[in-house]
Amino acid sequence: MRYASITNRLEHLGSGKWAVHLEARRMATAGADIIELTIGEPDIAPDPALLDECSRAMHAGRTRYSNGRGEPGVVAALVQKYGKRRAGVTERNILCFPGTQTALFAVMLGLVEAGDGVLVGDPLYATYEGVIASTGAHMIPVPLRPEKNFHMQPEDLEKAITPNARVLLLNTPHNPTGAVLSREEIAALGDICRRHDLWLVCDEVYEELVLDKAFASPFDIPSLAERTIVVSSISKSHAAPGFRSGWAAGPEEFCDRLLPVSETMLFGVQPFIADMTAMAISQPFETASIMRENYRRRANVVKTALSGSNVLRPVMPEGGMFIVIDITATGLSGDAFAWELLKTEKVAVMPGSSFGEQAEGFVRVSLTVADEKLATAMERMAKLAGELAANRNPQQRSLSA
Repeated sequence: MRYASITNRLEHLGSGKWAVHLEARRMATAGADIIELTIGEPDIAPDPALLDECSRAMHAGRTRYSNGRGEPGVVAALVQKYGKRRAGVTERNILCFPGTQTALFAVMLGLVEAGDGVLVGDPLYATYEGVIASTGAHMIPVPLRPEKNFHMQPEDLEKAITPNARVLLLNTPHNPTGAVLSREEIAALGDICRRHDLWLVCDEVYEELVLDKAFASPFDIPSLAERTIVVSSISKSHAAPGFRSGWAAGPEEFCDRLLPVSETMLFGVQPFIADMTAMAISQPFETASIMRENYRRRANVVKTALSGSNVLRPVMPEGGMFIVIDITATGLSGDAFAWELLKTEKVAVMPGSSFGEQAEGFVRVSLTVADEKLATAMERMAKLAGELAANRNPQQRSLSA
C-alpha cells in the first residue's frame, strides 16, 4: 500500500525520543520502584477554582460546538493579556488551539513548506524537528553553547542563515536547558530577523516559570510586531497539561490567513475548557509562584547533591522545570547513560540526544518530584557516574580502592 510522504518524514521523529520514559513507565507498571524524572508534568494540581469553573461550564451546557478563532470569553481574556504587553491588540491577533503543540503545528503549517528552512536553537524541545518536518520544510540548527549558558548568540544565528531560511523558532524560557533570554538579546536576534526578512515564532509556554530574571518576549518589541508570533498555553503556568488549552498571538493578517487552516484542522476548542482558560488568564492564581519556588529550590537540591561529584556537572536553570547535567566525564553518551541509570539505579531521565546534537553529552532531569526523592535520585546518579568514571580511569579506581 502507498502512504503520504509525511509518514516517512516523521518516521523517526515521534515517540522514539521518549523511549527511556516509556520503558520506565512499563517497568513501574510491572512493579519496579522507579524515580521518574523524564517529562515536564507539574506535580501539583490545578487550582480548585479552575476545576470548579470547568465543571460549572459543562453542567451549564457549554459542551456544544465552538468557532474557529476561539470562544469570545477566552479571546477577550487573551486580548487583555497581550494588550498589556503591546498596544493595539484585538481579537484578530488571537487564535485558540488545544495546547501549545497544536498551535505550533498550525503556525508552522501556515509559514513554511517543502524547500524552506526553519532556524532552531540546538538543543531544542524534542517535538520541534517533527513539527518542522511535517510541513516539508527542514530544520537549520543554531548551536546553543554551554559556555554561553545556552543563550543563542547573534553571530551563530547569522552564520546559520541560508537563502531558503524563512523562520526563527525561539523558546524562552528554554526547554531543555532553562535558559532565559533578555530583552536586549531578543532585540539583537530580532534585528537579524528583520534584515533577512524572517518570521520570528516564540514558544513561551514557560513564561510564568522564570526563576530569578525578568521575562522578555519579541511580542513586546514594537519593531518586531509585524513578524512575531507567540504560542503558549495554560499547561505549565496553571499545572493543567491534560486540558490541552493553548493559543497563538500574532499579526492580524497572519491570524486571518491561518484561520481557515485552523478551522480545517479543528473548528474550535471545547467551550467548557475555554471558560476555565479565560478564568485562568484573567484572574490571579498562586499556582505558578508555588511551582517557581519548588523548581528553584529543587535545582539547588540537585546542585547540592552533586557538589561532591567531579563527574557530573549540573547547569543551573534560569527558568522552566528542568535542569540539564553534563555527563561526558562518565565516558558514555547521554543516551547510554540514561539507559544504564534506568537499568541499574531505577532512575529515569531524558537523554540529551532527544533534544539535538548539542545535548549529546547531557541528560535532562525534571524537577517535578519531591525534594527527598530528587535527592535520592541524584545520589544514585552520582554513584553510577563515579563507577563509570573509575572504570574509565583505572588509576583513579586504584587510588580510591
